[in-house]
Amino acid sequence: MTFDLGPALLFCPADRPERFGKALERADAVILDLEDAVAPADKAKARGNLIDAHLDPGRVIVRVNAADSAEFASDLATLSQTDFRTVMLAKAEDPAALDAFDERFSLIALCETARGVAAADRLAEHERVVGLMWGAEDLIASLGGTSSRRADGGYRDVARYARSRVLLEAGARGKAAIDAVHIAIDDLDGLASEASDAAASGFSATACIHPGQVAVIRDAYRPDAATVDWAQRVLAAADREGGVFRFEGRMVDEPVLRHARSVRRRAADTGR
Repeated sequence: MTFDLGPALLFCPADRPERFGKALERADAVILDLEDAVAPADKAKARGNLIDAHLDPGRVIVRVNAADSAEFASDLATLSQTDFRTVMLAKAEDPAALDAFDERFSLIALCETARGVAAADRLAEHERVVGLMWGAEDLIASLGGTSSRRADGGYRDVARYARSRVLLEAGARGKAAIDAVHIAIDDLDGLASEASDAAASGFSATACIHPGQVAVIRDAYRPDAATVDWAQRVLAAADREGGVFRFEGRMVDEPVLRHARSVRRRAADTGR
């Protein structure tokens, strides 16, 4: 099982079916949310919307409620009545809870509590997990804090640690890592900076909460033409040279070639 849905994943409340199609048109994949975006009184209706939805299941992720919540069993029953098979488990903390999903499902473990981040390594090892995502606001709440960001807009150290840990634990096991949403919808410059850092650091995708954020994320993950050209040329040179060699004043060895392959792969994925 692999994760290859594209860089921009757009959350959409599952109680707003009129938005489903538009969200899927705008983003690389849509995350139909049964958890935080849906009020308790509307969750049953939201589940019905999932059953009635006519969407490409290959481009849909369903976020279900936490495994220890009263809603989880109903979410599981609903999924069995749909063709949706990629599931994001909110507030994932216990790898054993992932066994509630059978082999039909691919899972994204959302590490958004202190216990979840601490268990990121064990969550990433689960056979049905294809990716990890981290979340800043629930994490800080689980610690008794009040804000994930400093006054200058940057993440506090504890959030930066959680982000790095999730990326490292996912990458160490060959799983995808998804960066957290940028909740300041109008701060497109901040989003661009964070998404560019995510792409350069090795995240596979960034989640977002508004259609206006999709293009910014896609641009951030798309290598510029000069970088793509460099990657193509250095890989061509490697085919001729073999081993360590000098290219445009720089020593090139296998780590540099892996960077170039990543650029080429990302360029293909984003249509560069």
